[in-house]
Amino acid sequence: MARLLADEIARAAGGRIVSGDPGTACAGAAIDSRAVGRSDEGGEIFFALRGEHTDGHRFVADALARGAGAAVVQEDVEAPEGGVVIRVEDTFRALQDVARLVRTRTPRRLVGITGSAGKTTTKELLAAVLESRFRVSKTVGNFNNLIGFPLCLINVPDDTEWMVAEMGMSSAGELAQLSRLGRPDVALFTVVRPVHLEFFASVAEIAEAKSELLAGLAPDGVAVANADDPEVARIARRHQDGGGRVIWFGVGAEEVDVRARDLRPAPDGEIGSRFVLEAGGESAEVALPLHGLYNAENALAAAAAARAIGLTVPEIAAALGAVRPASMRGVVHRPAETGGFTLIDDSYNSNPSAVERALESARSLSGARRIAVLGDMRELGPEGPRFHRETGELAARQGFALVVGVGELSRELVAGAETGGARALWLPDAAAAADWAAAEIREGDLVLVKGSRGVGLDKVVRRLLPGSSHQGEGSH
Repeated sequence: MARLLADEIARAAGGRIVSGDPGTACAGAAIDSRAVGRSDEGGEIFFALRGEHTDGHRFVADALARGAGAAVVQEDVEAPEGGVVIRVEDTFRALQDVARLVRTRTPRRLVGITGSAGKTTTKELLAAVLESRFRVSKTVGNFNNLIGFPLCLINVPDDTEWMVAEMGMSSAGELAQLSRLGRPDVALFTVVRPVHLEFFASVAEIAEAKSELLAGLAPDGVAVANADDPEVARIARRHQDGGGRVIWFGVGAEEVDVRARDLRPAPDGEIGSRFVLEAGGESAEVALPLHGLYNAENALAAAAAARAIGLTVPEIAAALGAVRPASMRGVVHRPAETGGFTLIDDSYNSNPSAVERALESARSLSGARRIAVLGDMRELGPEGPRFHRETGELAARQGFALVVGVGELSRELVAGAETGGARALWLPDAAAAADWAAAEIREGDLVLVKGSRGVGLDKVVRRLLPGSSHQGEGSH
């Protein structure tokens, strides 16, 4: 982590030191006093942020007692004698200001990834590929917003050659701020889908907000774009027409720089997919050990970014073949793990397109009784009821004998499933779903669990896995 002195932090944040030694060394950052750490380089900077449910100023003394190098505050606080306290006008803005200072020192280069789906998996895949040649850091969990990303940036090891950063948004302007803060050398776009219609009037507006990732792109930077997605292609062509460099990837599009050919499920009941990766006259077979053909598209996105950075096709293929699925993102638990049934844990997040892919992918796995436990899909705006109803109908068409809807919006999902001819059950929340699943799931079943992160369907997964230490990763 970059080593910063207290007076450097104060200058970067436009603040002043009100107590403690200006020469105190700090390294890293935290916003939860319980998570404050200390290294040989110094204690972490504790940013006292105000939230909906708590105020970090209440925990300044605790953070300093736990070893924080300095506390950044926007109001008067009690602090232990000798504790460094930096007073600023706005701690939220100060967090970003300090991250901006760190970015001038580390990492050497950065990839920013955005899209309506596939961001996290693509981030994990790309980081795994780049680690075969570089010292790599990545954003953790769901730290992809104007609080999480700066925290990850301040905590990046100072010898990082490439940082792989997921960048999310829920309103116009957010991604531009993240991009200007991170100044990506590579801007990667996965797909644009109707997942934020609570905040945007159309999918085209969502695409425009996603295009803000280009706002901070380095002068010699490159955009990596999905040619199979019409909205991504539109914003990338505009960038290209303006003189920007674009690396195109795709499965179906004709003119691309990086392609996947002969995409197919893994043979003999194995989990994963197979495809031939082609780029620059090179080709190599990829054996991707992640459930669902849709993950091959995420792997192709990662491969295109790695290719833009300079890795060879054989290097990329070998690295992709060695990856493992991220928690709660299509992890398949076989009967030997569950005690008799197959469980697909896709509980991290959800939207209509992602559910469609999950339902289709589940068809590649066997089960005497096919059950979909589907939670509310959030941030869909006025169209939410329709999307839920259509998703229930789709689950019935895909051959799920029982569809369990969890959450208030999923009443419509249950209605759609019944219209489609499936048995359906509505449950109010994840706790009720976990109780139901523990009592009703039996040997031979195939169970898909998927819902928006706020629904908390990882509770169902934990209940179904004997001795599970499965933990959630925070809200979306």
